[in-house]
Amino acid sequence: MGQTSASFRQEEHPFNESLSLSEVISALSFAIDLTEGAVRGHALRSCLLGMRIGYEMGLSSEQKSSLYYALLLKDIGNEEMIGIRCDRGASIVGKLGMGQMAVEAVRSIEEHWDGTGYPKRARGERIPLLARVCAVAQHLDVFSMGRNADVAIETLEQWSGTWFDPQIVRAVMSLNHRGSLWTHCSATDSNDITRAAVLDLDPQQQQRLDDRQIDRICEAFADIVDSKSHFTYRHSMGVAELAHGIAKRLRLRTDRVQLVRRAALLHDIGKLSVANTILDKKTRLTEAEWKIVEKHPGLTRQILEQIGPFREIAIVAGEHHEKLDGTGYPNRLMAPDLSIESRIVAVADVYSALSEDRPYRAGLHSSEIVSIMRSLAPRKLDADCVDALVALVAEEQEIEQKFEPAGIVVEELARACA
Repeated sequence: MGQTSASFRQEEHPFNESLSLSEVISALSFAIDLTEGAVRGHALRSCLLGMRIGYEMGLSSEQKSSLYYALLLKDIGNEEMIGIRCDRGASIVGKLGMGQMAVEAVRSIEEHWDGTGYPKRARGERIPLLARVCAVAQHLDVFSMGRNADVAIETLEQWSGTWFDPQIVRAVMSLNHRGSLWTHCSATDSNDITRAAVLDLDPQQQQRLDDRQIDRICEAFADIVDSKSHFTYRHSMGVAELAHGIAKRLRLRTDRVQLVRRAALLHDIGKLSVANTILDKKTRLTEAEWKIVEKHPGLTRQILEQIGPFREIAIVAGEHHEKLDGTGYPNRLMAPDLSIESRIVAVADVYSALSEDRPYRAGLHSSEIVSIMRSLAPRKLDADCVDALVALVAEEQEIEQKFEPAGIVVEELARACA
């Protein structure tokens, strides 16, 4: 289980303002690899392979910088349809401020040299150069996993001039012949080793993020999580807005309010590992399905802990399903284990989940939700946080405080907050 939010000592782990974009993006790319059909470490290995190709081809500094982030974020769209995925991925890369070359590389990664690809059936050099490099790097990793590097090279040669740019294929052959292509890119290499190699290749190692840039990245990844299911549209942003309001009403310091908002934005990032067949299921979940759902807070923490300065954010975000009486998950923590920041995110998450439509029920009215949450405090939810939430909601609309709780069954309540 490790350290809890209540035992975390900020003075022992100060938020290091010296945080690079590559540190954040390379860690969060692991979350993208959690989606259905993805292979763990694919984004990192593709980045290593693609950057080596870029150096071999003599790309400019600007091109290498754009290529680096395009490779890490190429699968960020996460929709099943290729055209939609590429467009959505490009849009998110643009929101992150990665530049137009990176945007177009992600948008055009599924184009083929002979014009048979998607989304525009572009041909030859009309396909952006960085997209052509990304396509080759992606192929090399996909075809080497579960097979071997020779298979990836053989198929690359076979498809040179049809799917792939012959010039880029020649660059790969040269790297492979010299033994400079596959280092830290095999299935047996640890994720930590591969990530360290990726960080060493960062063309902008000296560029550090400011608070606004960090917030923008958190918001972008919240959007990725929420887009997984139309039932969770804007859920993470909604939780963040509520948690931010509760934290301010409880008069937390400005830096603590900021931490709460970021933890709330990223709290469900581990849910990318949960299949949509479970998230969108209209009937009762099986025991096996519940076990899968209950793993997602731990995965959230695991992903975010890879970013050193995010360690406390990781702990708070990973506790969003814990309850004061020890009935929560994944670690059945008790009240003394849970900080005020963790309690705020938990309360905001419950309210947001109950207010949203789910496959098995419509969203509840605010007065009904308030009554349910009051019944959960102080045994499961923090009473002060619930009071602050009620006051926050009351500013927007008048609530009948004596509304009787609806007969929402235990599993429905649990699923609403899953």
